Amino acid sequence: MKRKSLFALSAVVVVAAAALVPVLWSGGDHLHNGTAVAATPADQAALIKRGEYLARAGDCIACHTVRGGKEFAGGLPMATPFGTLFTPNITPDDTYGIGKWSSDDFYRAMHTGRSKDGSLLYPAFPFTSYTKVTRADADAIYAYLRSVPPVHVPSRPHELKFPFNNRNLLIGWRTLFFREGEFKPDPTKSVEWNRGAYLIEGLGHCGMCHTSINAMGGPVNSAAFAGGLIPLQNWYAPSLTSNKEAGLGDWDIKDISNLLKSGVSQRGAVFGPMAEVVHNSLQYMSDEDIHAMATYLKTIPQKDEAPEHLQLETSEQFGTELLKQGQKIYADNCAKCHAENGLGMPPSFPPLANNQSIQMPSAVNPIRMVLNGGYPPSTGDNPKPYGMPPFAQALSNQEVAAVVTYIRMSWGNHGTPVSPQQVSELRSAPLD
Repeated sequence: MKRKSLFALSAVVVVAAAALVPVLWSGGDHLHNGTAVAATPADQAALIKRGEYLARAGDCIACHTVRGGKEFAGGLPMATPFGTLFTPNITPDDTYGIGKWSSDDFYRAMHTGRSKDGSLLYPAFPFTSYTKVTRADADAIYAYLRSVPPVHVPSRPHELKFPFNNRNLLIGWRTLFFREGEFKPDPTKSVEWNRGAYLIEGLGHCGMCHTSINAMGGPVNSAAFAGGLIPLQNWYAPSLTSNKEAGLGDWDIKDISNLLKSGVSQRGAVFGPMAEVVHNSLQYMSDEDIHAMATYLKTIPQKDEAPEHLQLETSEQFGTELLKQGQKIYADNCAKCHAENGLGMPPSFPPLANNQSIQMPSAVNPIRMVLNGGYPPSTGDNPKPYGMPPFAQALSNQEVAAVVTYIRMSWGNHGTPVSPQQVSELRSAPLD
């Protein structure tokens, strides 16, 4: 759902809310006693407001707006292993945006992954999740996007390697990895649980980050929500199916809700890509939606074993040396905020002791936090978050490996030593 202590849950959930609302016909009329009645300005205003909420829920602005650019004008580069995609203009401009799109065109893109002209859309647009969104919600988002100022800016063409620039190849990809269909409630579950499932699996597209992808760029469905390295971003979205990572089975609903809504809780804080999701999207969700998502997340089936991830290993002797070295580095640089006993001062300074995100087989996130630092998102509930300074300039690769090793193996934590080579590989990783 595809993002942390000052290492706590680094990408706990890439979620967003949508809502189950009565069917609203987007053509401007509705039926009353079998007779078409023109929608009132108040009806249209309510629909647009609802669509704005849903667009926030889906975090549309994050992908379709360049930093400092016009909202929804597109042009954001999205690096993939197959080349660079550029997001399209989705303002109501007739030439370069969706000004000439009908509500049917828009729903088809959301539901089937096909553009107005019928061409196949690349799955960087998460239509594999959006297909679950109801027609009513799609129509509301369409109405909202039609209400924003048009921007007369062309969409930049994709720069994909051969043969991936041939959209016809997507036919095979879709056959393997795409199943069209709106969300179907589970009648054995509560209304709240179903709402949370709809939010997480639909507009939220959490699986885009929290599910590993294969060499074809498709999700490993057998390991849904079991965690995955976000391609070319070098952040690890932890498993939601294992309490040894970011599994939430032993979390209180209140702590999950606080993390989603404000970015911090008594159990940890979010950084990296997940911080952006909370900042752009989740903080604007209603308390009811947040609670529903937390309710669903808490019931995701947990597995005894965390997923295996390829990681460089150190010898036992070198690991012991790193542990000793790391203890002094921690005392000099970290203990003031996180305390000598690793318990921190939550929620401002998250605990490192008994923190699953520190102990995960993948050490990517704690290494990146030591190197680059970071802040939880600024939200309405936490407008001035405490952050962590970067140590990339102050500590060598071995020193970073040492302090991360110490954190992963102290206070009852059961992590493994970290190799300086891992630190070297991540030192030049992109910050976004």
